[in-house]
Amino acid sequence: MTSAFESSLSSSMSGRQPISTTAPSMADSLPSINFGFDELRDRMNKFSAKFDAFIEQGRKRVLEERNQFRMNVAELQEDQRMKKKDAEILQHKTNTHQQMISKETAETREMQAAIASLSAQRDKNQGLRDALKAQIAETQKEIDARLAAQRAHAAHVEAQARFNVPELDFWISNLCLKIEGAGQTDRLKFVYTHIDEKNWEREAWFELSTLSRDYDVRHCRPKLEREKVDRVLERVNETRELVVLLKGMRELFVEAMKS
Repeated sequence: MTSAFESSLSSSMSGRQPISTTAPSMADSLPSINFGFDELRDRMNKFSAKFDAFIEQGRKRVLEERNQFRMNVAELQEDQRMKKKDAEILQHKTNTHQQMISKETAETREMQAAIASLSAQRDKNQGLRDALKAQIAETQKEIDARLAAQRAHAAHVEAQARFNVPELDFWISNLCLKIEGAGQTDRLKFVYTHIDEKNWEREAWFELSTLSRDYDVRHCRPKLEREKVDRVLERVNETRELVVLLKGMRELFVEAMKS
C-alpha cells in the first residue's frame, strides 16, 4: 500500500523542480494506516462458523422430519394391511350369514342390519384413508419445499465460500478497502480510501444488501448515478464474482471524485 502511494506521489511531482535536496520526503510524514486485518479475519471466521452451524442444524432437522415421515408411512401401511385382513374376515362372515338367510327370516333381517353396519364402517374407513392420503401429500410438498430452500441456500453459501480470507485480504490491500457492519444482519459496508488525489484520507462507501440471491447496492457516499451502479450490479450478478463489484464501485467513486 505504501509503495503504491509513493509511486503515485512521485509520478504526480515528477514535473516539479526539487526545492531542496535535504528536505524530508512527504511519504515519511504520512500516518501509518491500520486496516485491522486480524480483527476482520476473526469476524469472518466467526461468521463462517455461524453459517456452518445453521446449515448443520437445518440438515439434521430435515433428516429427522424425513425419518418421522417414513415411520408414519410404515405405520399407515401396517394399518392398511390389518384393515384388509379384517375386511377379508368380515367378508367371510357375511358369506356365512347369507347361507343362513334361507333358514330363518329373522336371521336374514339381523344379517342385513349387520351388513349395513359393516358398509357404514367401510365408508368411514375409506374417508379416513382419503384424509390420510391428502395429509401425506401435503407433508410431502412441505418437505420438498424445505429441501429446495436448503439446496438453494447451500448453493449460495458454496458460491460465497470461494472468497476466502487470503483472497479477500489481497483485494482489500490493493483497493484500499475496509469492510464494516452496516447495522443490519443482511448488509455489509465497504469503505474506500485513496480515491481523491487531493485528500487521500477522504472516504467513499457503499452498503451491499445480501437479503436475496442477487446483489444490490442500497446506499453510497458520494452519490453515484443509479444507471452506472445498475450496470456494475448486472455484471456481478451474472459472474457471481465479488471482486467485479469491488473494482467497479471503486472506479465509479474515482470518476465521481474527479468530476
